[in-house]
Amino acid sequence: MKIYSISVILAPPSGASVTLSSASDLSSFSFYQRGSAGEFMSFLSKTVAERTPQGQRQTVQEQSHVAHVYNRGGDEQLAAVIITDEEYPVRPAFSLLTKILDEFTAKVPQTSYGNPSSISFPEINTYIQKYQDPRQADTIMRVQQELDETKIVLHKTIESVLQRGEKLDNLVERSNALSMQSKMFYKTAKKVRVLRLIFPMDTHLTVVGVGPPSKILAVSLCDFLSSSLVTTCY
Repeated sequence: MKIYSISVILAPPSGASVTLSSASDLSSFSFYQRGSAGEFMSFLSKTVAERTPQGQRQTVQEQSHVAHVYNRGGDEQLAAVIITDEEYPVRPAFSLLTKILDEFTAKVPQTSYGNPSSISFPEINTYIQKYQDPRQADTIMRVQQELDETKIVLHKTIESVLQRGEKLDNLVERSNALSMQSKMFYKTAKKVRVLRLIFPMDTHLTVVGVGPPSKILAVSLCDFLSSSLVTTCY
């Protein structure tokens, strides 16, 4: 189980969202892919926050990542997003989102929302480390008895939360917040996801080197994907 990122986002009903505070743990990605992975996590967080109605909780899956979002709205117009792997349980994720929003509104004045670079909220870095183990959220869950899992809207794909006619591929391509490297990271991860659905991870490939001396190497699909395209076999 893994938490990749946590974000507190200013999400007005109309207009673009703004990330006010965030933390990430990208240790499962290679050093060279952490920048692209971080950019895409930020993009995904803002995308789902903007498309979650105020007062609603949603869980959205995108490939092997799951975005849990709580758009609390209210006077502050804040949303919080946690991106995890598929194994991280839903209830602890939303308990943590509620706690983060409570502490953020208590410690960060609303007047500073217009200048995100001035915001100091170090607690978010503590949360992403402490709650990698969802059992740590037990105490939060006992306090937050009002959380009703039946009110959480579950989506199997991100397309189900996008507006009519929108496609994530097009949003990624048009985004000015993503570098070309990050856009390629998204496309590659999507292709790899398809390969994993077709081939079992213990499938062996024969890779033939061209040039002197020619080499033949048999590797597992998981090893090949890890070394060549992505960093972690989920």
